[in-house]
Amino acid sequence: MIHQLAAVDKRAKISKNVIVEPFTTIAGDVEIGEGTWIGPNVTIMDGARIGKNCRIFPGTVISAIPQDLKFDGEDTQVIIGDETTIRECVTVNRGTKALGYTKIGKNCLIMATSHIAHDCVIGDHVIIVNGCGIAGHVEIGDYTVMGGLSAVHQFGKIGKHVMISGGTLVRKDIPPYVKVAREPMSYAGINSVGLRRRGFTNEKIFEIQKIYRAIFQMKMNVSQAINYIEKEMLPTAERDEILQFIQNSPRGIVKGYGTGKE
Repeated sequence: MIHQLAAVDKRAKISKNVIVEPFTTIAGDVEIGEGTWIGPNVTIMDGARIGKNCRIFPGTVISAIPQDLKFDGEDTQVIIGDETTIRECVTVNRGTKALGYTKIGKNCLIMATSHIAHDCVIGDHVIIVNGCGIAGHVEIGDYTVMGGLSAVHQFGKIGKHVMISGGTLVRKDIPPYVKVAREPMSYAGINSVGLRRRGFTNEKIFEIQKIYRAIFQMKMNVSQAINYIEKEMLPTAERDEILQFIQNSPRGIVKGYGTGKE
C-alpha cells in the first residue's frame, strides 16, 4: 500500500493496511500502526511513533527536531495515539532531554497549520482548531477544545474539558471544566455544553459551578477560596481535581472577568 513515488526507508516499521501516498518521505526510525493513512507530501522524521487508524494530511511534518537552542541531538520521540487526525501543514516537533518525547493522545483532531512544539503532552479527544501555536512543555487535558489562532505560552497547563475561545492568548494556566475568552484572557463560566455532551449530570455541573463561583465571584483571593471550598463543600473527584490543579500551578490561573485578581 506504499506508492512507488513515496520515499520510505527500509528500516521503518509499517504495519498492515497502511497507505502511504506519493511524494511522502518516511525516515528509518519510524513506527506506524495498522490502518493509518499518510497523505501525499508528508514528512515523517526519525523518532515518530504513530498509532492505529490515524489520518495525516498533506504538508504535515512529524518529528522534526525541536526549535530549541538547547537541543543537542538527543534521541527523542513524537508519540501519536490511535484514531488521531492531523490536517494539512501541521508541524509536531519531537521532545528534548527535558521530557524525551512530545505526545498527542487518542482520537484527537489537530486542524490545519497548527504547531505543537517539543515536550508537549496533549490528552485524548482534544480538538485544536486551525492556526494554533503551542509552545514547548505545554500540557493540555482530555476533551479540551482550543479555538482557532490561539496560542499557549511555554510551560502552560490546561485542564480537562476546557473550551478556549478563538484568538485567545493563554498566558496563565486554565483549570478544568471552564471556558475562557476575551483579551486579556478571562474566565467566562464553566463549559456546561461540553460537559452535558459528555454525560455529566445537571447535579454534577451545578457542583462545579459552585466551586468556580467561590473562586471567581465571591470576592476572595485564590488561597481564601481554596480554604472555603475545602471547608464548605464535600470532597468529590471533580472538586479535588480542581483544587489540586490550582495548588500545583506555579504560573497562576486565569483571572476572573472584571475582577482584576489572579
